[in-house]
Amino acid sequence: MNDTAMYYGSYLHLDKILHSQHPVSFEEGNEPAHDEMLFIVIHQAYELWFKQILFELDYAMGVFQKETINDNSEDLNLVRHRFRRIIKILELLNQQVNILDTMTPMDFLAFRNLLTPSSGFQSMQFRLIEAKLGLQMNNRHQKDYYKRTNEGGFTQPDFQTINTTENGKNLLQLVNNWLERMPFFDAAYWNNTASSDWQEHPFWKAYRAIYESGLTEREKSKLADFDYVFFEKNPEQANSELLAALKGSFSTAAMRAALFIMLYRDFPVFQTSYQLLDSLIEIDHLMSNWRHKHLIMVRRMIGMRVGTGNTSGAGYLEGALNKHYVYRDLSGLSTYLIERRKLPKLPETLTHHLGFRMG
Repeated sequence: MNDTAMYYGSYLHLDKILHSQHPVSFEEGNEPAHDEMLFIVIHQAYELWFKQILFELDYAMGVFQKETINDNSEDLNLVRHRFRRIIKILELLNQQVNILDTMTPMDFLAFRNLLTPSSGFQSMQFRLIEAKLGLQMNNRHQKDYYKRTNEGGFTQPDFQTINTTENGKNLLQLVNNWLERMPFFDAAYWNNTASSDWQEHPFWKAYRAIYESGLTEREKSKLADFDYVFFEKNPEQANSELLAALKGSFSTAAMRAALFIMLYRDFPVFQTSYQLLDSLIEIDHLMSNWRHKHLIMVRRMIGMRVGTGNTSGAGYLEGALNKHYVYRDLSGLSTYLIERRKLPKLPETLTHHLGFRMG
């Protein structure tokens, strides 16, 4: 047993943390650039928060990897809490850009060339966050750029770690599997009248009719989109571009479950589930906000110059901003909502299971 009293600095290893800032511009032979210290501290803080986000994601994925998940259990409540923490961290990271913005373009130019060919692109942890959330390689902007281990790319060990993570199960796939297990469309809850043809299922038949009646003349094409997203029925005269835009990362079964949860979120059994889905949408939006802030900052700092890691700079960031959404399927469900007062009435056999159950 260690008899040495715990001390604040030793517990936090501040001797290592506070002596880990080494501005290159302060090295002999270079002109000291005052703002390089800020640049280093900001990015080190980012990496510490990235570590915490990964820690929270690993916990959530551990829960969703279980064969059975009780929606009323402590597990999902804790996942909801972890997601809310990630959201707060991402909000902070977005605000942190404002501190970096106190550095002017001329301040940055004083040490920028000393950083080449390093780049924020080489943040292994940020890449792991994207991969664990569910961003697939084929959906990345300029995907071949992510496979580099040459100058400006990743080291071989980092590249191997990233590939291992990208080849494993991600949170999106685990959430998809969880949604697919939702039992509330089973015939037992619908007075044994449920059909294997989803368009003939009592709920979906009624819901589709209500949705169609609420579409304006200009929105009529959305009914074909509805049939494709929830029933995998190809729209007539559909081209590959349209199908690619409609086909998301979630299965049709998962999409049906997700929409049902959103529609009937006021039932006790769905409240946690709805908040989980809503948190994933919010995480996606905050990641997008961070990319947008990064893009604006880079445009301000270097204009349209090439990035230090040999990317196209602002041009690359703009492409990533537009393409790197992970949970667009969930956020897109608002396209298919109807007014609350028009929701189909659920059978009593089902509402009994969706409410609070005593004893």
